[in-house]
Amino acid sequence: MDYIEGQMFKKINFQDKGLEKKEYENCQFINCDFSETDLCEIKFIECIFTDCNLSLADISQTAFREVYFKNCKMLGLHFEKSNPFGLAFTFENCLLDHACFYQTVITKTVFKRSQLRECDFSECNLSGVVFDECDLSLAQFVHSNLEKADFRSSYHYSIDPEMNRIKKAKFSIWGLSGLLLKYDIIVDEERG
Repeated sequence: MDYIEGQMFKKINFQDKGLEKKEYENCQFINCDFSETDLCEIKFIECIFTDCNLSLADISQTAFREVYFKNCKMLGLHFEKSNPFGLAFTFENCLLDHACFYQTVITKTVFKRSQLRECDFSECNLSGVVFDECDLSLAQFVHSNLEKADFRSSYHYSIDPEMNRIKKAKFSIWGLSGLLLKYDIIVDEERG
């Protein structure tokens, strides 16, 4: 596999011509359109994606190693099909609705100010993950490892403590109702 290092790709529509199947290290992708593009078996190492659209891209066996996504649209991505070796990324201000992380090991990942509506985190190892100001509406957490995960500033999550490992996970008092939804009780923030 050919190797590309330290290059910047700006305002390129990869829908038309695709991205060459190479190893990209320390590259920047700015305002590029990868939506519905075949990114299979490409390696991204310490790359930065800014203002890119990766929605519905095929990322089967794609390697993401220390990759940073900022202001990206990433709807419906199947991260469970990506290469698990060295899988590590950070998301800031990204739209990840309907993404699937089923059975992935993404410990210590940071999701910052991102929208993760209807994401599938079933059977995922999320230990030490930070969800900072994230919308987790209808996200699925089933048989997931959430130990030491930080949900304190996130909202709209529903997590069943009996179906997930949550030892030492962090929640704010305002988010406790997301742990009690299955009991159909009313949590009121006022006394009395």
